[in-house]
Amino acid sequence: MHTAYITHTACIKHDMCEGHPESPARMHAIEDQLIASGLLDFLKHYEAPPASKEALARVHTIEYIDWVFSQSPSAGMVELDGDTLMNPYSLNAALHAAGAVIKGVDLVMSGQVQNAFCNIRPPGHHAGRSRASGFCIFNNVAVAAAHALEYHGLQRVAIADFDVHHGDGTEDIFHDDSRVMLCSTFRHPYYPYCGADTGNDHVINVPLAANSSGEEFRAAVTEQWLPALARFQPQLLLISAGFDAHREDDMGGLALREADYFWVTEKLKDSAKQYANGRIVSALEGGYALYALGRSVMTHIKSLSEL
Repeated sequence: MHTAYITHTACIKHDMCEGHPESPARMHAIEDQLIASGLLDFLKHYEAPPASKEALARVHTIEYIDWVFSQSPSAGMVELDGDTLMNPYSLNAALHAAGAVIKGVDLVMSGQVQNAFCNIRPPGHHAGRSRASGFCIFNNVAVAAAHALEYHGLQRVAIADFDVHHGDGTEDIFHDDSRVMLCSTFRHPYYPYCGADTGNDHVINVPLAANSSGEEFRAAVTEQWLPALARFQPQLLLISAGFDAHREDDMGGLALREADYFWVTEKLKDSAKQYANGRIVSALEGGYALYALGRSVMTHIKSLSEL
């Protein structure tokens, strides 16, 4: 089987209080759907290692990393920002979440698998160089992109982000690094209230109006992302896979369906086959309507796992 499934039980122990939408139930919903579909048994399973401070420091400041470590509580809860909290298990979860995407890069670069999906939390794409934000502690996909550049010697890595929220942390980290292309669709105006006018030749931001459907999303990918990827010719494609643009997700306000996630995954696979020897690593970002999340991720992985 050519698709890796990478996760760690530490990611389930991160819990930011009862009723918080970014909950351990998200990972369970994904696995339940993968089991029900019969797909889980056909994936290659790997346990995520923790990311090292050295790997984190490629995209985060040492001061920020040390601060996060210092904030980790022995009991109770600590607030990193208004939306992002840590319990005694959160630091370990965040290290394994970043480590999962590094592991995915190593697996696809070594040819052990064709692609990978990381069922992880906390998510990462709002975490900037020196700040936690929007449920995110470390920027998992950014850490993996920097690992691919520095450890594997790649010159061009692309990140595709279809979360309903703009990956402002990822843009913050790579805005001035032309080795990394970020292609992002997101609802705008909406949290984090930026991205519509901050792109450049390698940051392809495509804002979508509230209630946009798959038709508008597919047009954005076809007209903006795919030509940019063709110009850039990435050697590796990473996906910030947020599923909160689904029409059933009341935190999102867009109207995508499972078919749209299958379609965009197929298009990204085509680009990866053309320029990156098919190498893709996808990492979970948002998605809070549990049943819709499970179905959407299953559809996404089904596309990844088909030759």
